[in-house]
Amino acid sequence: MPGSIMGTAVRRVEDPEILRGRGTYVDDLVPDGALHCVFVRSPLAHARLGTVDTAPARAAPGVVAVLSGEDVADVGDHRPFMVLNDACARPLLARGKVRFVGDMVAAVVATTRVAAVDAAELVEVDYDPLDPVVDPEAALADGAPLQFEELGTNLAAGFRDPDDVAPLADADVVVRARIVNQRLAVAPMEGNSVTAAPGDGIHDITVHVSTQMPHGLRDQVARQWGWEPERVRVIAPHVGGGFGGKAGLAPEHAVVIEAARRLGRPVTWTETRSENLTAMPHGRGQVQYGELGLRRDGTIVGLRARVVGDAGAYAGFGGALTLGPTRSMAQGVYRIPTVAYDGAAALTTTTPMGAFRGAGRPEAAAMLERLVDMAAAELGTDPAALRRQNFLQPEEFPLTTRTGASYDSGDYGRALDEALEIAGYEELRREQAARRERGDRVALGIGLAVYVEVTAGGGGQEYGAVRLDADGGATVSVGTSAHGQGHATSFAMIVADRLGIAMEQVRFVQSDTAAVPRGGGTGGSRSLQLAGSSVLVAADTVLARAREVVATALEADPDDVTAVDGGLGVAGVPDRALTWHEVAAAADAQGVSLAAARDESQPGATYPFGAHVSVVEVDLDTGRVTPLRHVAVDDCGTVLNPVLVAGQQHGGLAQGISQALWEGFGYDTDGNPTSASFAAYLLPTAAELPSYEAASTETPTPHNPLGAKGIGEAATIGSTPAVQNAVVDALAPLGVRHLDMPLTPERVWRAIRDAEAGTLADPWTEPPAFFATLPVRGATADPEAASVDV
Repeated sequence: MPGSIMGTAVRRVEDPEILRGRGTYVDDLVPDGALHCVFVRSPLAHARLGTVDTAPARAAPGVVAVLSGEDVADVGDHRPFMVLNDACARPLLARGKVRFVGDMVAAVVATTRVAAVDAAELVEVDYDPLDPVVDPEAALADGAPLQFEELGTNLAAGFRDPDDVAPLADADVVVRARIVNQRLAVAPMEGNSVTAAPGDGIHDITVHVSTQMPHGLRDQVARQWGWEPERVRVIAPHVGGGFGGKAGLAPEHAVVIEAARRLGRPVTWTETRSENLTAMPHGRGQVQYGELGLRRDGTIVGLRARVVGDAGAYAGFGGALTLGPTRSMAQGVYRIPTVAYDGAAALTTTTPMGAFRGAGRPEAAAMLERLVDMAAAELGTDPAALRRQNFLQPEEFPLTTRTGASYDSGDYGRALDEALEIAGYEELRREQAARRERGDRVALGIGLAVYVEVTAGGGGQEYGAVRLDADGGATVSVGTSAHGQGHATSFAMIVADRLGIAMEQVRFVQSDTAAVPRGGGTGGSRSLQLAGSSVLVAADTVLARAREVVATALEADPDDVTAVDGGLGVAGVPDRALTWHEVAAAADAQGVSLAAARDESQPGATYPFGAHVSVVEVDLDTGRVTPLRHVAVDDCGTVLNPVLVAGQQHGGLAQGISQALWEGFGYDTDGNPTSASFAAYLLPTAAELPSYEAASTETPTPHNPLGAKGIGEAATIGSTPAVQNAVVDALAPLGVRHLDMPLTPERVWRAIRDAEAGTLADPWTEPPAFFATLPVRGATADPEAASVDV
């Protein structure tokens, strides 16, 4: 190659189109004459459903159809991205009961959105209220209102480790805490949006939809209606954020598709912001009882975790994260000889739970990093030193953890050292000590977190193809689906590097099932390591064929053909070369295809890691927390483009810090959402966030030819516990040992007042009795076996 651009900072090629207002989102592509769908949603969290009188709405101006649960019963129940419990199936529109505020009862289809909204208000629904249960622990208590009476319990799934697993038996010191990882709304800039158009002679249905996984959604649609997959076309145009909330076929999508099928006309729906906050599956939502045992010298001897995951209504698949990735990543970066983990997924009368950036891994890191900080405080040890003492070491990799995760490579100490150096850790501690000695009412807090996470869960494979075009450019096609990550730039860099074609001459095709034959979509930070590897191998295949073509055309030995500026030529003979345009013509004349497709796989998941340092100030008079600095050192293996890595770090940091300080979706005791608008669901702006100090170390994975691991979720995982630890660290002199998130001024202020009054609550309470009744892991079908990669 004349020169490699791999590993260099290259500007994103996809941004000018968006910045110039030329983006094409689903709602920009609604065809003329399309009908508009509006949903009638339950105002009650739990109720028997009586008569649904749609006659007044049917008679309203502009209304073409009104569908109730009985009208679409023959289509079958909704089949989500992942099924946690088959006994908790969700109808497309409610039948018999409603199970959360926002549950869909009817769909109004009209010629305009205004007409549909007006008519929806005319649908008369008879509700017989039932008691709600919004707390997952209360849902598993005796006598709790049941979501599914026929199930006889609100336990959607669960397991416990055998009684003979005793991780704390050899501990001199045990730290314990009940830790709440609060429910979050995904809240992408663009909510759910879908337009379905009936058959065009080639396809039975064409669906434009804001999704992370077009091919997966296509396959779900095909199964739901019994169509052949190739007869279903799914197109994801520009997507305004996914973060796990747009994985798979939503029930709203299915109703819109069914309406289009029945009426023979395009039907469209784009959710409102309040619909998005109350109906798009939420993330996180765990109550964790964590116990960490250590010897007096600081050596960790065991971890015991008992975790309740909120599945929400209809056994939302987010409940399975408690049983899968949270358990598998519970050991984190440490050498922990024994781990016991019990998990339960509880049905509640709340929005179904799904995935949010990190999907089970942030919850594991948050629990473990809080316990390590508590242990450092209990032992009187510097939290950095305690972590370093217990790290798994680079020479131990590859290794399998006590929870079955197969770590590929890691150097945790290096990342921590880098983060501490950038932060100026020792100087920060000196400043903190000086403030405490002066009795300052603005306390300085310094929080650490070291994490490891899993990307491309289960390994798997992904489609990637490269084709040399007649004009001398190239087309790259992938089965992943970008929604802001920079895929077009990444894959163009790989093709430009391997073939020597300028990046501006590389075309990018994605997110259309008629143009790309297969693909797993985007989730679990898998795209570069899987699709990128396929593109790399495909490009090398095209290059090898092109060298043969040029050798034939120039009567040279293929081994002597090498890349030159703008094409291929004979080494050492400058005047014997062909431009890529000429190579394409020669290949056509020789009947040689200069196109290759690959489905590269890797033997297992990869495990990125990193270390974060958060610096905050806490006003001891008001409880206000001000983040001052955040240092993030994230290791995603070999870095293809530092600009893209930094972009993912910055976005992840915003969301991770936000969970620690501001975000939290709540319900009142009647099951009504208390955070159904941005007036109540707090998201930060740039004004609330500090400037980030983001850096990287590089520890390549042996699992793929790029050496790459995922970066999309890493910063979210590391930042949240770092900030939480920083706030608790600021309050440590008062005796505060733990505070749950979000660390709002009121929550912090109350802890300060309680500390000064000597009435601080113990961070530990005994776990509920239901853990002892869970089936022993492995004795029944194990939900953790299901792969969750969103």
